Amino acid sequence: MASDPLIDLSTIDTDNVAVSKEEILVLNPQRDEFEQVDRIVLVDLEEGLGVGVKTQRPDEFWTRGHIPGRPIMPGVLMIEMAAQISSVIYHLKFETGGEKFFGFGGVSKVKFRGTVEPGAELIMVVRAKALRSRMAIFDTQGFVDDKLVFEGEVTGLVL
Repeated sequence: MASDPLIDLSTIDTDNVAVSKEEILVLNPQRDEFEQVDRIVLVDLEEGLGVGVKTQRPDEFWTRGHIPGRPIMPGVLMIEMAAQISSVIYHLKFETGGEKFFGFGGVSKVKFRGTVEPGAELIMVVRAKALRSRMAIFDTQGFVDDKLVFEGEVTGLVL
């Protein structure tokens, strides 16, 4: 059974820009193929909440080989997207300016409940369960067309 949504998606304006791509790149070191967030559309630092969006282009690096004839976004990239949004929330909360490296500490409770195909807009929601200066744990959920396609828990650490 899928979890209840972390946020009411009908309240989210996916055209909003709370954190731009350029601002994300200041806070997160991922580049090129590993830039997995187009923009963050909602930030609530008191709640440790963030909502990010990535539109999957037909020319994404994974479309050619995963899976030929029926390309689907690899699950590990959904986890990466969740981690990148979590990292932005961490950096904004602690006002690091991107000076600290906040990296993967682990993932758990991951479930894939649908596919993400080229052309889809993946909306990723992260909500902090614990948000401390050296470690954070986030519940995460990904949606396409209001359907839950991914959920899991992401842990990040200052490395």
